[in-house]
Amino acid sequence: QVQLVESGGGLVQPGASLRLSCTVSRSLFGLIAMAWYLQSPGKECEMVAVRASGGGAIYPDSVKCRFTISRDNTKNIVYLQMNNLKPEDTAVYYCNINLYGEHFWGQGTKVTVSS
Repeated sequence: QVQLVESGGGLVQPGASLRLSCTVSRSLFGLIAMAWYLQSPGKECEMVAVRASGGGAIYPDSVKCRFTISRDNTKNIVYLQMNNLKPEDTAVYYCNINLYGEHFWGQGTKVTVSS
């Protein structure tokens, strides 16, 4: 079973940056796609970044030019760099990967943006 562990969340002020990490328990060889989702209280889960292997990243307008998804194959980590954070970015962030056609999720890491 593949396990994903997110980290890097926390409480920050508006305008700050955070980098979320998603450590995968096995090699990312065979990765078809990676993504980050967020879930705000009382709202449905929504995608904030997705990238297919060999393809470009896709972001919703709400985070475009502020968030960047990437990965480090040597460390088996998927990242989400978040810049210029806004209060509306407050949510639990989940990592998702498609590895050999199977989807795996992490347990989430909480991000709170507040002054």
